Amino acid sequence: MSTPRDSFSSKFGVIAAAAGSAIGLGNIWKFPYIAGENGGGVFLLVYLIFIVLVGIPVMMAEFIIGRRAHQNVFGAFRTLSKSRRWRIVGIMGVLAAFFILSFYGTVASWTIEFLTLAVKNSFEGQSAEQIATMFNNFSSSTWKPLIYHLVFMAMTAIIVIGGIEKGIEKYTKILMPLLVVIILYLDINAVSLKGGFEGIKFLFFPDFTKLTPTLFIDALGHSFFTLSLGMGVLLTYASYFKKDTNLTNTSISVATADTIIALLAGVAIFPAVFAFNTEPTAGPGLVFITLPNIFEQMPGGYIFSILFFLLLGVAALTSSISILEVVVAYLAEEHKISRTKATIIASSAIFATGVLCTLSFGPLKNVHIFNWTIFDALDKIASNILLPLGGMFISLFVGWKLNKRIVFGELTNYAGIKIKFFNLFLFITRYLAPISIFIVFLNGIGILKF
Repeated sequence: MSTPRDSFSSKFGVIAAAAGSAIGLGNIWKFPYIAGENGGGVFLLVYLIFIVLVGIPVMMAEFIIGRRAHQNVFGAFRTLSKSRRWRIVGIMGVLAAFFILSFYGTVASWTIEFLTLAVKNSFEGQSAEQIATMFNNFSSSTWKPLIYHLVFMAMTAIIVIGGIEKGIEKYTKILMPLLVVIILYLDINAVSLKGGFEGIKFLFFPDFTKLTPTLFIDALGHSFFTLSLGMGVLLTYASYFKKDTNLTNTSISVATADTIIALLAGVAIFPAVFAFNTEPTAGPGLVFITLPNIFEQMPGGYIFSILFFLLLGVAALTSSISILEVVVAYLAEEHKISRTKATIIASSAIFATGVLCTLSFGPLKNVHIFNWTIFDALDKIASNILLPLGGMFISLFVGWKLNKRIVFGELTNYAGIKIKFFNLFLFITRYLAPISIFIVFLNGIGILKF
């Protein structure tokens, strides 16, 4: 027998949980390096435009579907549409969450290892090349990454078993303020570095000579990825919202919190990068290879490195619990089993798949799917196919399929709130968002290249 549906108990709980789902490795790990590769300030400007024009409206669309249906991502489309074809969007959401958490745990295991190394002061006296060797030796080994991966999944499962109010809401109310305190401490110390202001200029002052078509695609794609759109996370969370939750304000609050954390991560990283004459275009290795070498050279670097990787771990955990909840809610409600049993089944299956992802850097590195390692294959399938298609269909569903009176009613809390942008919202969900997302999709699968 399935357990009764839970709900968030407070507005702060709603914001903390929803913002926690969006704030993750995408903000602390991916945003700094993708901004660094695309010219800093000009990328930030385009990224913010896409957050407003596409990200927030698609988030609102997910919230509308979730709260209206009061169901998991699959059940929502089954309930709101008589057509079986729309249920495929729900299945895509569950699969995207499953695949993403499978490889997300691998990156989380790297974070745990580097937090351990930071505590032991293992970066002292190490060059960037030696730290790269440390990273490669760990990621390509067998048992230690798997143990850390298992620890991370166990922590995620324990929180999700607790339910919405006593599990996810309770812990995100603790983890999100902790995340903010850590990142603010890092920022204060970073901007005080000699030469660090060059990093601030790089991040906040646009150089329009760096504007390229690829930058637009990267900015739109990252705005979508960082807000956790298209995988049913926010839709699932919205199914636990109370009827008086203001969907528009919640969407804006979540997007604002997500963007601020990404900017604060940039403020923590780029001043240090410029202060020590390191290239901001270091790519994915910026966090795990370049930064530890910088920390080792800067005053107070020992504390700085510990707090940074602790921050990275907290951000990973707030996202992982929301991703796991998508699969757990589906199993519990569609297959009528308890939350505890659903969590054990989901986390075990995801970990089993995650084992293959983790080992794809070592013993399974020669096993390929479509010329990709297992890790890269799940990343590409989820990020380049399932997420953009899911977001596009969610936008189209609200823009065209769902009755306009329902859409208007959910946005206004059935006359409890006044809105003046309804026609603009419909235009974005019907045309602007789907077309923009489809371009990202075509680029992601290689049909459209810039």
